Amino acid sequence: MCGCTVSSKDQKPSSRGETHPSASPTATSLTPTMLKSIPISKQLSSVKALGKGSDLEKAFATAALIYNNFSDPDGKLSKSVAKNLLKTQFINFIQGQENKPKYKEILSELEEQMESKLGFEDFMILLLSITLMSDLLQEIWTLKITK
Repeated sequence: MCGCTVSSKDQKPSSRGETHPSASPTATSLTPTMLKSIPISKQLSSVKALGKGSDLEKAFATAALIYNNFSDPDGKLSKSVAKNLLKTQFINFIQGQENKPKYKEILSELEEQMESKLGFEDFMILLLSITLMSDLLQEIWTLKITK
């Protein structure tokens, strides 16, 4: 497991009592309010289908759980929260990107329409876009080549 945790002090309680539509069928007995108060690693272990899941499945499930934990009652993520998640949960990928034109363009798009919100697909595209241009990804590729 990744051991990631979500700080409950930075989160507002959820007013919704139903499970997120994209939640695994094995997690339907847990409400989002319950999920928000426990670490991501425990949330992952509570999803029985991922007990023997691959690292890639766990990585995507972690991204989905983090999105769900920070989303509003409509299941959307405000752009300000998305920007904060980048700074707190994606720091190793954004480190060193601050002066790159593409990174500035991505952040300006987030800031331009702060009142609009991101769906899960848009959030994943944001993460993927930053990952593809990151120095960390280049380091990963370099390590693979030198082995």
